[in-house]
Amino acid sequence: MYIPDDSSEVRVRGWRTLAALHCDLERTLEGVLRPHGLSVVEYTVLEALARQDGWHLRMKQLARVAALSDSAATRMVNRLEARGLLARVLCTTDRRGVSTELTAAGRDLLAAAKPAHDAALCRALEESPLIGELAALLGSLAEAGRPARDAGGVCN
Repeated sequence: MYIPDDSSEVRVRGWRTLAALHCDLERTLEGVLRPHGLSVVEYTVLEALARQDGWHLRMKQLARVAALSDSAATRMVNRLEARGLLARVLCTTDRRGVSTELTAAGRDLLAAAKPAHDAALCRALEESPLIGELAALLGSLAEAGRPARDAGGVCN
């Protein structure tokens, strides 16, 4: 005899809600980044490289940050490198290793896009609780992120 598993349905509903929020945020961010010539993934990569404070990211790390396969990350790096936004650096401790770093042009473009990105993200997160099924998820995210926000996060 089959007994329904309520916890499974809760997880599935939670996953669908998270996917809906992600889709909504990505659509919003794509719209504000388009005038800067960036996709959300490209912005994510530039922002991750900017946070390295002089350190480089290896290609595998970059793929993980951007949630891309290794080959897709390589293609994206090729595009960003061709635009002069990042550069490849050979690893000094591993001759096979290749890292990436942000160029001055990449920093400038990130600085130009960041205010629009951050404002749109805040607006979207503030409006999303109006969509009933997202309210509980966003409440949890707000609680989890409160110390970061109080310390100068995106929505201050």
